[in-house]
Amino acid sequence: MAEHRQLQRSALLDAARALLTEGGMEALTFPALAARTGLARSSVYEYFRSRAHVVEQLCEADFPLWAAEIEAGMAARDGAASRLEAYVRGQLELAGDPRHRAIVALSALELDEAARARIRAAHEGLVGLVVQALGELGHQRPQLAAALLQGVVEAAVRRSEGRSPEERSVIADAAVALALHGLAGSATPVTDAAATAAAECSGSSRA
Repeated sequence: MAEHRQLQRSALLDAARALLTEGGMEALTFPALAARTGLARSSVYEYFRSRAHVVEQLCEADFPLWAAEIEAGMAARDGAASRLEAYVRGQLELAGDPRHRAIVALSALELDEAARARIRAAHEGLVGLVVQALGELGHQRPQLAAALLQGVVEAAVRRSEGRSPEERSVIADAAVALALHGLAGSATPVTDAAATAAAECSGSSRA
């Protein structure tokens, strides 16, 4: 019985992911979950109290996996500056995933502070890796620099919304150039391609 319930719960979470990918926040409803899984609507309530509960369960299941993907990407790089680049690009790649965007938006709208705190905990390990890399680059205040780096990433995510893949690539290159040049200083040279992308992004923002 316990195994059956776990399978049903997994099926419901998979259905929730599919709905978010296909239709965003508006698509995630209990009738839609029931239709996708062949369950009665009343049965869905046996697993989740509300849509916020569905979102919380998705966050607790998926956020650590996403964080692990970024951590693995960082670990595969040599050098502190290269790890910082992997951190920036990894987050921007996730931000391009419609399901990820929808879950982030829903978590901000529907989860209470305790639930959001548990989600933030999944991100703390990544922040620690960023602080370590910045320390290796000689920053006197790596925690502050890490917070500023996250601000660069979040600004790039907002600017990427609704853009074409080519435009998102330019923005990602510009974010990397800004992060490495502004946070790592002379310790990290900016490539010609990244510098060009930064200039293009700056020019488009003034248009």
